[in-house]
Amino acid sequence: MNTVHLKLRSFTLLFGKGRALSVAPLPAFARCDFRFHQTVFQFFRTMATYNHPGTGQPLGLKKAKQKEPLRRVKTKENRSKRVDLHGPSTVYVQVVGAGSRDNAASLYVFSEYNRYLFNCGEGTQRLMQEHKLKATQLDNIFLTRLSWQNVGGLSGMILTLKDTGVPECVLSGPPQLENYLNAIKSFSGPLEDIKLSVRPYTEEAYTDNTMTVYQVPIFAQLRGDGRKLSPKSDRSSPPPRPPSPRIDDIHANSHGDGSPGERRNATRDPSLVVSFICKLHPKKGNFLVPQAKELGLPVGTAAIGPLITALKDGKSVTYEGKEIRPEQVCTPTDPGPVFIIVECPSEEFVEAVCTNRQLRRYQTGGAEDPAVLVVHMTPESVLETDQYKKWMERFPSTTEHLILNEHVCTVHNIRSHKIQAQLNMIHPEIFPELEAYKAKEPQAALHIPNVRAECLLKFQLRPVMEWQREAIPSCNTEEFVKEASEVPNFLEEVDECRKICSTDAAELSGQREKYPEVVFMGTGSALPMKIRNVSGTLVNISPCQSILLDCGEGTFGQLCRHYGDGVDDVLSKISTVFISHMHADHHTGLLMLLYQRQRALAALGKAFSPVYLVGPAQIMNWLGQYHDYCEEILDHINFIPNRFLHDGAETPKQKTKSFIQALLKKNDLQKFQTCTVRHCKNAFACSFTHQSGWKLAFSGDTMPCDAFVHIGKNATLLIHEATLEDGLEEEAVEKRHSTTSQAIGIGMRMNAEFIMLNHFSQRYAKIPLFSEDFTDRVGISFDHMRIRFGDFKILPRLIPALKTLFAEEIGEMEERRERRELRHSRGGFSDVNSEPKTADVSRAAKRDQEEAATHNVETKRLKMS
Repeated sequence: MNTVHLKLRSFTLLFGKGRALSVAPLPAFARCDFRFHQTVFQFFRTMATYNHPGTGQPLGLKKAKQKEPLRRVKTKENRSKRVDLHGPSTVYVQVVGAGSRDNAASLYVFSEYNRYLFNCGEGTQRLMQEHKLKATQLDNIFLTRLSWQNVGGLSGMILTLKDTGVPECVLSGPPQLENYLNAIKSFSGPLEDIKLSVRPYTEEAYTDNTMTVYQVPIFAQLRGDGRKLSPKSDRSSPPPRPPSPRIDDIHANSHGDGSPGERRNATRDPSLVVSFICKLHPKKGNFLVPQAKELGLPVGTAAIGPLITALKDGKSVTYEGKEIRPEQVCTPTDPGPVFIIVECPSEEFVEAVCTNRQLRRYQTGGAEDPAVLVVHMTPESVLETDQYKKWMERFPSTTEHLILNEHVCTVHNIRSHKIQAQLNMIHPEIFPELEAYKAKEPQAALHIPNVRAECLLKFQLRPVMEWQREAIPSCNTEEFVKEASEVPNFLEEVDECRKICSTDAAELSGQREKYPEVVFMGTGSALPMKIRNVSGTLVNISPCQSILLDCGEGTFGQLCRHYGDGVDDVLSKISTVFISHMHADHHTGLLMLLYQRQRALAALGKAFSPVYLVGPAQIMNWLGQYHDYCEEILDHINFIPNRFLHDGAETPKQKTKSFIQALLKKNDLQKFQTCTVRHCKNAFACSFTHQSGWKLAFSGDTMPCDAFVHIGKNATLLIHEATLEDGLEEEAVEKRHSTTSQAIGIGMRMNAEFIMLNHFSQRYAKIPLFSEDFTDRVGISFDHMRIRFGDFKILPRLIPALKTLFAEEIGEMEERRERRELRHSRGGFSDVNSEPKTADVSRAAKRDQEEAATHNVETKRLKMS
């Protein structure tokens, strides 16, 4: 049976046990030349503490190692002085992702000393940013299983922790996490500023100032072929892969009844999950001053200190000949409650979970005090099994049970719903209301009380053990609409907009075809934020075929929220994915999309077929390593390197040539072209021409580029990045992006019929600044915006209503621009946190601060690669 050692070790010793990972040097193409033009006094905090001297480095000099924030250094010093472990006063477990299909299960654990994260699926950091769950002290992340469902957001989280000054982070769980970390270095850029290490389940228990965490490895009883799990058992993970022509020996490792503590080979291992037993340190009782005074103790004098210490340590004291016992003047010691986190992803794991000796110790009749909380990351198919039900019932009635799976009923991304509800007032078809995916299998009938997870639901362990629902966000569409209705002149602009649009629609009657249809899934840059997700654009070519242009983290979640119960049908129609380049905000949503597409095809009873993946050759390095060490993925794709779709490209091998021909035929395309663009090495744009004559051009990330003008000539629709506002041309060159006017200029040179601006800096969360170059051929994109070619005349008519809705934000951005231009004219440095001139100083200053913090992280992320 599985065992764990219950030996306590100091935080320092255990932290050193994690094996530090070597980090490859930054490749030449990822290094940028910085101009020394920003002040070193930019210091802001939003989601975390940002300690970023915004100073660029002179050409040719190596960037100095970032100093650790002084506050964090002092906190560590204070912690190290604690020689005995007095448990924390405040501890709670909080749901981040409730396990819904669009937001995988994840938990945030808070104490005044530490922060922890259990699992980090796609969208986790977006939720933490939106709901202000700070990552300042998040230096331990625990992973229950090496599946994309659990680690899909981990690469982005690591980059954010690095950019916000967290000096080190330890990942606990499957030993294959080391291979995962090595794999992400193929696209993450340099990670020298954060020390990363892995604490596998074979290591000793981990102890810090808050609690001791024991890792409990659990191995499933796999089927005779030792390959995969029952598809109906785990609705949150990919079903079995399709038949493969290759022979894998990955699963040749024995999973017999060997010693549970022995190390498994660090190769792909779908049979392993890790449970976590978390025991808070005991907390000494409180000293009762009134009772102490009654007993004649010298309260308020220097003599009371040693007496309090002894009494709280459980020792009796004698004062003036009288014996004072601890229970007379102190509340009882809190022995330290235990909570357990268990993932049982399929029926193949049920036997191993339910018979595990370490978990049994915390049930009724066990050797330890029973667990006060058990978190079940468990699908309904497992909860329905008699064995799992009986296992849950073996915990005493005082144990609380929290269930995270697709049966939850909760809205996570409130700000996304809010802005969509308000945009829907302007044009319901272009800005459709968001939907929710509802699980189809029936909910398990459990015989014990249990709580279904909701976003931000808390279980407080100290000071008082209780459920707390106050933080659960409300998603009230009526309130969102009411708030927009109170914006001055907005309803009048909406009425005017609708009149004009209805007139235009009448004129275009019969011309507004349903296809092609373009749906913007993510329109922000660098990292996911509460309003704009990162890059992803779905082009529905026909009722049965779609192409996805870039696939940043959380793209599948966006599809879920856009299409609701129809998401499987949409996924099944995606035949082609184009990845422009290897920056994380453009491709780290790909694996979830592929796994969920496979699930969708199975659910619909359709035959599986791989997608055509058009991307830089370097993406195969990442996918290959993930396939070899984590989960199978390569059978989901037919890969076409971008370079073979260039004008004048070298002749590809027959296999690639056949993929290109099949891609064109599948999507009814005459031509699919790519070109290298002016961004990072191996960055590409694309254009494709349909057999009916329309043409779409997509820029990816780039500065103005002549080669892109060439392949996009006479495009019906140009989708071009406009990361920065006019006036920031110098910054655009530094980051190798385009400004608004530069993007419009490319469209004019291209003779594009219509230009949609995209990929805005996250400092323009709601709306970008408009330039003088805006014409009736230009529109701006929003997440969940849906357009057809027949809408080109309508889109510019929406701008007055948009400007009115976001007038306050536009006003603040214009003030910042004026202050920046004034400082530049005086030859001064930029200080985005200077006091605004508006009446509402505190509110505007807060927005300036948040914008600056976002800007700092985004700047690091963009410069990094």
